[in-house]
Amino acid sequence: MERTRIARVDDVKLLRRGDQVEGTLHLTPHHLIFCHTPPAVEAVKEPNGHVSHKPKPRELWITYPIIQTCHLRLVHPSSHLPQARDVYDSIKAWTCKLGRVDKLYAFTYQPQSPEKEINGWDLYNAKREWRRLGISEKDSDKGWRISKINTDYSFSATYPALLVVPSAISDNTLNYAGRYRSRARLPVLTYLHPVNNCSITRSSQPLVGVRGNRSIQDEKLLLAIFSTSHSNLPPLDSSSRPRSRQSPQSSSSGSPTRDIPPNLPDPETLEDQMISRTSSEDGSKVYGAQQHNLIVDARPTVNALAMQAVGLGSENMDNYRFATKAYLGIDNIHVMRDSLNKVIDTLKDSDVTSIAPNREALAKSGWLKHIAGVLEGASLIARQVALQHSHVLIHCSDGWDRTSQLSALSQLCLDPYYRTLEGFIVLVEKDWLSFGHMFNHRSGFLSSEKWFSIENERISGNSSNDPHNHRTGLGSTSTSGAGHALENAFLSAKGFFNKDNNSRESFVDSDGELQPYDQSSPSPNTTNKKASTSKGSTTKDSTTIDKTSQSHPTTKVKETSPIFHQFLDATYQLLHQHPTRFEFNERFLRRLLYHLYSCQYGTFLYNSERERVEANVRSRTRSVWDYFLSRREMFLNKDYDSGGVDDHIRGKERLLLPRTEEVRWWSEVFGRGDGEMNVPMPNYTTSGTGNTAAGGGGKNLYTANGKAGASAQSLPQSVLAGVETAEQAVGAVPHVKGSGMGSSLGDGEGEKGGMGKQFVDGMKGLGIGKGMVMGSGSRRKSPSRLEREMEVEMQ
Repeated sequence: MERTRIARVDDVKLLRRGDQVEGTLHLTPHHLIFCHTPPAVEAVKEPNGHVSHKPKPRELWITYPIIQTCHLRLVHPSSHLPQARDVYDSIKAWTCKLGRVDKLYAFTYQPQSPEKEINGWDLYNAKREWRRLGISEKDSDKGWRISKINTDYSFSATYPALLVVPSAISDNTLNYAGRYRSRARLPVLTYLHPVNNCSITRSSQPLVGVRGNRSIQDEKLLLAIFSTSHSNLPPLDSSSRPRSRQSPQSSSSGSPTRDIPPNLPDPETLEDQMISRTSSEDGSKVYGAQQHNLIVDARPTVNALAMQAVGLGSENMDNYRFATKAYLGIDNIHVMRDSLNKVIDTLKDSDVTSIAPNREALAKSGWLKHIAGVLEGASLIARQVALQHSHVLIHCSDGWDRTSQLSALSQLCLDPYYRTLEGFIVLVEKDWLSFGHMFNHRSGFLSSEKWFSIENERISGNSSNDPHNHRTGLGSTSTSGAGHALENAFLSAKGFFNKDNNSRESFVDSDGELQPYDQSSPSPNTTNKKASTSKGSTTKDSTTIDKTSQSHPTTKVKETSPIFHQFLDATYQLLHQHPTRFEFNERFLRRLLYHLYSCQYGTFLYNSERERVEANVRSRTRSVWDYFLSRREMFLNKDYDSGGVDDHIRGKERLLLPRTEEVRWWSEVFGRGDGEMNVPMPNYTTSGTGNTAAGGGGKNLYTANGKAGASAQSLPQSVLAGVETAEQAVGAVPHVKGSGMGSSLGDGEGEKGGMGKQFVDGMKGLGIGKGMVMGSGSRRKSPSRLEREMEVEMQ
């Protein structure tokens, strides 16, 4: 209680959507508790002669990490000043000044029966899940083996202990291949299709750099991955392919769909045509389908191109002639954070009034555009694996944000097991927790001084502290954003390659790809710096930061982002569109998002499997799955069809695909009614927020009803920004050949665009001396100070 300056305040008013409730506010070490008694209704005499009782008091419990912002504003300067300031200071102390993750609620929470009898930590077992997929330590005949190269997490601190790799690849080869991938996150298996043995693997970006570095071991590993499937299965029955865009009569969700002009192909067709167009003439035929083994780079092309300036980048397809590469143009963490902040800003005004949310402002936030883009990327991957019988490698920059979204969502589309309650839990444990999504950094558990402000101090501060000013450059919708991204990237690189510059903070927070990251992870029990923003934390730079708070590690606001929130939102879209195909209901997803931020359970508190092991969370905290499994009936979908899989019966196919033109607002998660956020707008607009020049895929702006707000001409535009092989390229694709500096960002087939000239001009100004960038070849030079500094966080 030493942090609580006041424990109880009477006569507190709660404003909610125009309604006002008066009650008492209690402050405890882990919760705000608002107690109130609902207004009494007129006494009614019951038939037995008794008079109805007064309404029972109600309580609203709020854990501190859920608080988005705290703003002290006195309506009357002289009224309740001491109490109000004490409440403000107490909340701030219980959030910003904890200093350690192990002081959060999860480390003191004690469940009651029946929850305490359940052990959710045992629900996921990596070896058991690999056995389900047909892989075991004793049997490597299927082309895969379980490597123990990372059992002590010394090979890759952010990867799981057990890695599944091709049987033909030795641990010695893995050692060298790991040196070529950011943070040693080399390509490893995450899913194996049970019918055609095609795989989904994941990794981080390669260390290509401006010299066009290559790794023979990395190429050998990827070739082995793409060679693991067998071709002794019957041809694909095209009649079993589920339609991703159905007529209103066949829509399983019951919601109307927009008619697509018959003369315009849908995005799926365009994507398949682009990939087929770049495939080699002598590509191998598998099961009657054309196999296009695919490397998926989830980033906008300009972001991937800019990364080469700091020693990273994307695969040079001259060295991977056995594959095709696709750029998806999914934006980075800063754009996603800014998009959600715009949604929150739009909704917060209707929290204190009865006015409905501004649906035009909601549409302009771009949130639904981003959800649709991620879903379409997952659909592309699922189609490649299930219908084209191809292997797919997914990566973004470090491979723990966009990669986790695409990997998990594509598996939801491919495997009915992951659409059960237990299966979904396994999927989250495997592709999010074990593979090192940075829940700590993305979720803001230790809060930030920037989320606290006092009215008078805020007014007297300079304009740079304004949250809207802080947003510029992160989620800017300017059409010149691609140029700014490259310009800022080269500013970063220029400072980076300066021998006299020892500051890691020289990196500009340009387009979200250049971010400093502390490579030496602190002990989980001491200085973990966590962050995320499904709470929509706008970058509220409050006034002056209290000097005493500097000794307390808090959230790095720029590392927060609603990545897991987006995954749950995309899952909600699949559930809404296919209501009989999921065992769990919407409430399960909503409650899971709540417990991400409640910090009541230890599941999401750390950044990696290694950190959770070192913090000993299994014995010190409870698993979030305890909560759901002990209340299982509350989270089951009453419409679920558990009748099994039959690819010849519509609605029972193994594969399901999203209908991205039906993306809608998940209104429940924002505490709104469906009619408030999903009301049809009278006219469709063509106001796009995507940055096509940056390789964003030209995705359409979505209106409040979830329909594509675009003209018929722009409707078929896809999240697919470009496709590239060693021979040719289609779309906006960066071309970096050999080890020289010549590069272009073409818009078409092999065309050299203005962005390429800007890239070349920027490269000339870097002043890179010999020996400062690792040379070409399969082996990396021994780590130098420069190479350690190159380990920046690219989201």
